[in-house]
Amino acid sequence: MDSSPPGYRRNVGICLINSDNKVFSASRLDIPEAWQMPQGGIDESENPRDAAIRELREETGVTSAEIIAEVPHWLTYDFPPDVREKLNRQWGSDWKGQAQKWFLFRFTGKDAEINLLGDGTEKPEFGEWSWLSPEQVLDRAVEFKKSVYKEVLEVFSSHLNSNL
Repeated sequence: MDSSPPGYRRNVGICLINSDNKVFSASRLDIPEAWQMPQGGIDESENPRDAAIRELREETGVTSAEIIAEVPHWLTYDFPPDVREKLNRQWGSDWKGQAQKWFLFRFTGKDAEINLLGDGTEKPEFGEWSWLSPEQVLDRAVEFKKSVYKEVLEVFSSHLNSNL
């Protein structure tokens, strides 16, 4: 696999879709007006696919899902200065943003499986969730992630019945 761009934190993004091809999105507990798809860091010796499966479980409790596609290249976004300062303090690093490998998962379970407390191994990140159209996902995303979300949803559009 190609390596991620230097200066960016290695990360995975998860586009989870249901049987109606709606996309899972959730509001952040720390910024309730900011909705996003699940994402998270890749551990040192972890491959992106395994990281995506782990992050989906940790953030949503979902284990009934299968990977059906992936974006073939890394996508990056830069943190706004205030976000960069806060996160780098939290992480003890100096990342300018995140480089993400994105995966499309098909949810094969029932909505009752979704648990925003996750699997209990990490602190919860989300307050509420919904199945949204790709357009709604873009509308609710924070500005600095919108270009990545747009590209992800375009790459996966044949699975979403979407014309982004």
